[in-house]
Amino acid sequence: MATPASAAGAPEAPQGLGHWQGDALVVGGGGIGQALLQALALRAPGLRLWGSSRNPWPTQSVVPPERALALDLSDDASLDACARRLQQEAVRLRLVINSAGLLHDGDLQPEKRLQQLRRGSLERLFSVNAYGPVLLAQALEPLLPRQEPLHFASLSARVGSIGDNQLGGWYAYRAAKAAQNQLLRCLALEWQRRLPLACVSLLHPGTTATALSEPFSRSVPAERLFSPKRAAGQLLDVIAAQEPADSGRFLAWDGTTIPW
Repeated sequence: MATPASAAGAPEAPQGLGHWQGDALVVGGGGIGQALLQALALRAPGLRLWGSSRNPWPTQSVVPPERALALDLSDDASLDACARRLQQEAVRLRLVINSAGLLHDGDLQPEKRLQQLRRGSLERLFSVNAYGPVLLAQALEPLLPRQEPLHFASLSARVGSIGDNQLGGWYAYRAAKAAQNQLLRCLALEWQRRLPLACVSLLHPGTTATALSEPFSRSVPAERLFSPKRAAGQLLDVIAAQEPADSGRFLAWDGTTIPW
């Protein structure tokens, strides 16, 4: 297959984020999201960086205020507004990374046994962790280039693996991540036909020292608890190694395949 040409007319390899030209969007303003943006600023200087978050955007960020967008993955109107804003800016999305996720929030906590499961918890976690990523892809699809390589990645979790589940518990979170995996696997197969230069990846970042994992990371050995900076670097290494033929894979931070 011939190597696609960049907007400037120069040959561009499918791999090598350092050579890509266009725009990149990181969804989620937490620890991993901000670390991804910082790493991309160094590793992908040809990409104009955008960030989005449901919460107020951090003041210390490589993304300037005019490219910091409000986005709630559980709100269709918010998704539409974000897509319209990017379209107005003539954005050409080469890279989208969804780092947003919900595990706990006040009374919402992972279940240890069946009797703790609640319909409201299932609905909240599915809205963000399962429906959110695929509806994000739907909203952003018109902004994706047809003639250039692009990557759509979303953070999943090893606990979302059905085949690797040996402990049970965490009903809503596990199920929502497993549902995300299936939805984005379907997306990858569709885009193989319609956007053959696209790659979709589901990524497990490892246990990372963020607000999401903090209540559950005390027993994690220090060498297995990653800083956001390290997690971001490892995730970008995995993304950079993927080609369109790899689309639809569920991968750990070290590039190994996780069973569905």
